[in-house]
Amino acid sequence: MSTKKRKRVDGEVLSDVQERHTIEQDWRRTPQMKARKPPKNYTYVDELAYLQSELIKLQEWVRVQGLKVAVIFEGRDAAGKGGVIKRITESLNPRSCRIVALGTPTERERSQWYYQRYVAQLPAAGEIVLFDRSWYNRAGVEHVMGFCTKDEHKEFLRSCPLFEEMLIRSGIILIKYWFSVSDAEQEKRFQERIHNPVKRWKLSPMDLESRKHWVEYSMAKDAMFKATDLKTCPWHVVESDNKKRARLNCIAHLLAQVPYEPMSPIEIEVPPRQRDTGYKRPKMSAQRFVPAIY
Repeated sequence: MSTKKRKRVDGEVLSDVQERHTIEQDWRRTPQMKARKPPKNYTYVDELAYLQSELIKLQEWVRVQGLKVAVIFEGRDAAGKGGVIKRITESLNPRSCRIVALGTPTERERSQWYYQRYVAQLPAAGEIVLFDRSWYNRAGVEHVMGFCTKDEHKEFLRSCPLFEEMLIRSGIILIKYWFSVSDAEQEKRFQERIHNPVKRWKLSPMDLESRKHWVEYSMAKDAMFKATDLKTCPWHVVESDNKKRARLNCIAHLLAQVPYEPMSPIEIEVPPRQRDTGYKRPKMSAQRFVPAIY
């Protein structure tokens, strides 16, 4: 790997580490933040730290109240969905906040009711589920790329509002986000993924193929919105040409969709360690240790 490429890769990894470290420092300095409008001279990391601390409160409220929250992230390839999901989950307990990113359906799944494999992933009480792509695959990639018939696509647009109404009536809080990215910005991000080994895995053959169907995807998105952008379960569009602003705006909006109250943490008293009663442990030489090369 060339020195120039190595610096770009190392810089990408180092940037994530520095962002995480700064946020954790902010948590320690300001553990009891209150809701407020962002200051005019805000910095990205400070606002992200604030929003992530609020997400922790939200998750605890969802857990204690037994709420069921499902959040859908859709949009064009390289629109920034993954970056937002990463920032939402990195501060939360994975036992009660999980990501669902289903792959290509198996032959058995293709023979099932279309929504069936997604129903199995819906949240239980006290859980937040983030869908990185969802049943809306049928309205987008499946329709544009010919993976479903015209009748199947038409039936999806008819049945989807009914399906989501059932979810909402069952007590699930359903929130839908569409990430909008311009043609020029998507092209820029594709080129970055091609030349950056850290991001290369994000680029699939289907992503490249989608570039050939830009207008068709736009038409499919418009038809999808016409059928499924309803007052009972609306789409929320996130302008994502600026990644950092998109992350902050989306997280702030998500926090506003679920009314919550900060839960007072339980006072924890660390118990004393068990006293040594003379037990002799095996010799350290009998264990295989990882080489200390650092």
